[in-house]
Amino acid sequence: MQAQSRNKSILLVSAMILLAALSRLLPHPPNVAPIGAMALFGAAYLKQKHLALIIPFAALWISNLLLDNLVYGMYYEHFMWFSNPGVFLSFLLIVLLGFGLLKQISAGRIFGASLAASVLFFLVTNFFSWLSYGLYPMNLAGLLACYTAAIPFFWNTLAGDLFFVLVLFGGYEWISSRYPGFSFSK
Repeated sequence: MQAQSRNKSILLVSAMILLAALSRLLPHPPNVAPIGAMALFGAAYLKQKHLALIIPFAALWISNLLLDNLVYGMYYEHFMWFSNPGVFLSFLLIVLLGFGLLKQISAGRIFGASLAASVLFFLVTNFFSWLSYGLYPMNLAGLLACYTAAIPFFWNTLAGDLFFVLVLFGGYEWISSRYPGFSFSK
């Protein structure tokens, strides 16, 4: 019976992560996205580390495939299987951060992990932008200019992470309190 409950919980968490990833297809302000929240949510609730990596990564990759080829396809000359390695690297680092910070789930830990995830995403993705796009000189001044230009987007990243963390973690706790069969053993 406990294995059946665990399987239901894994299915619920996976479905919530996939729905969050697919929400990226809806119109939204720049950088208000569920990426950090998906990584933290998977790390917190999918105790089998391979699932906590595979399920959120698969959801992110699927949403990227759809975005890159359906929404932004006119910007690419061919079908895009993989784009923006900075997003995927930051995602991996946020999952690892979640493993460390969310061994015990509490509102304070979730909030702190969400703030850290936003900063990590900002630093990694903008570093990759500086390296990849040739918009800034390849020196410290260019890197600092890249980070400075990205500051307005950081606030959206933070707002998106906090919103989606509330939706995912709060939604899971609400569902599992109303339907105990979907709850991981506490």
